[in-house]
Amino acid sequence: MGEVSESFNFHLEQYDGPLDLLLDLIRKQQINIYDIPIASITAQYLEFLQRAMEMDIDLGAEFVYMAATLIHIKSKMLLPRDPELEKISPEEDPRKELVDRLLEHERFKNAAEMLHQKRMVEEAVWSNPQMEAFLSEDDDPGLAVTLFELVKVFQQVLDRTRSRPVYEVGKEEVSVPDMMRFLEKSFRQNRKNDSVSFVKLIESQRTRRAMVCLFLAVLELVKRQAIVLTQMEAFGEIGLKKHQDFEAALETGPDLEAIEQEYI
Repeated sequence: MGEVSESFNFHLEQYDGPLDLLLDLIRKQQINIYDIPIASITAQYLEFLQRAMEMDIDLGAEFVYMAATLIHIKSKMLLPRDPELEKISPEEDPRKELVDRLLEHERFKNAAEMLHQKRMVEEAVWSNPQMEAFLSEDDDPGLAVTLFELVKVFQQVLDRTRSRPVYEVGKEEVSVPDMMRFLEKSFRQNRKNDSVSFVKLIESQRTRRAMVCLFLAVLELVKRQAIVLTQMEAFGEIGLKKHQDFEAALETGPDLEAIEQEYI
């Protein structure tokens, strides 16, 4: 571990999960994410865990599981491969699944950060006359849910869907505006204005593209203040609920075609 400390000096930070930590290690060193030096990254990751333990920082079971995953990938890459067998049945790079997860996680983080920055800019440039009513609403405010909590839950849903059967579908044309229309229709039909489970809504989609588009549609409607995030107890299930100014928020929002261009 000593050589790693000398060549790469990092300090302990707060990460939302092991994928955040790995992305930070990779991006700070300008490593090609498609050709990760797995031995070096594994050593650095384990050193981070060791330092966290020394400082009594509880990282959670997912960090330990990722450590085991990295060690498993490292061991597979060290095993010799028969050249003749490789010609008959080429073996997939053991790092591929991890790389796919890292890239997917990074896209979600970037999308969430982009929407967060857009909202911050919009609120700084002009005032929203409905903002005061939105912030003071106390009928059933629930607990505060952060944007990154939503991203983390969505990532967990996607991880779970990796093992479920894949549906054979033709070319899918679903888009973020399509999912916004779907959500608007669903909430209009919800006469009782009950909270809708975010996880169940995402898991009801048949393809990963539909899930991603629906997730981005949720972020857009939250930003417009058409829907709000609810949570009845700490670390409880995240729900979606129609805001009291639902109709007005949809009427004053940007055109759906303009939104579609942002995600092309």
